Amino acid sequence: MKLLLRIFLLNFLFLFSTGTIAQEIPENEYGLKVVSSYDLYASLIENDSNQILVNLESFIPGIKKDVKYATDDNVTGAVLYNTPGIFLRLPAAIALTQVQEELLKSGLELKIYDAYRPYAITKKIWEFVLDENYAASPQTGSRHNRGCAVDLTIIVSSTGEELNMPTLFDDFSEMAHHGYNRLPVETRVNRSLLKNVMERFGFVALKTEWWHYDFKDWRDFPLMDISFDELIK
Repeated sequence: MKLLLRIFLLNFLFLFSTGTIAQEIPENEYGLKVVSSYDLYASLIENDSNQILVNLESFIPGIKKDVKYATDDNVTGAVLYNTPGIFLRLPAAIALTQVQEELLKSGLELKIYDAYRPYAITKKIWEFVLDENYAASPQTGSRHNRGCAVDLTIIVSSTGEELNMPTLFDDFSEMAHHGYNRLPVETRVNRSLLKNVMERFGFVALKTEWWHYDFKDWRDFPLMDISFDELIK
């Protein structure tokens, strides 16, 4: 509600000013344009409603989550999120809703491990991984930082049980690669099911992580460093 009020006020100011509201996204130490101001984020939404980061818990009612970076069950062994938020840009959220609806027809659904990730968290993760096959460098930023990547798996709706997948989340080994096939048939089928349904609705698999998918239009969105607490307030 507070975000909508901010957008209304920005529109009001626009209508009663002689100039236009246009803020340049500042560059960080690597020359990357990163949105770190909530007011700048709100002004982007004013110009393009697709820029909004949608709270998946309200946008996809009943969506399950296990936000690993809000726990110590991740590659860093530390709690990185104060709040277990799951956000995506509006077009990506709409596409993920279609994935969920498709899976529900078969008694299955999604469980989200991570979605939008503030740029500052990407910098912390990089310190532990230092390998661009499995983590984004701060010099490039992540598609998670753009609100256009999601880490997820499939669960059985009736029990909440996760389908067998090649590895656990954040297992940075060859077994996590989509091309790794020394696996039980059931596991390969489950991995293919997730990949096929995600790609059908506009997501692209990351070759080295079975759980990671990028939304096809990620280039349309800037890097972000807005905390979950700011988005939820």
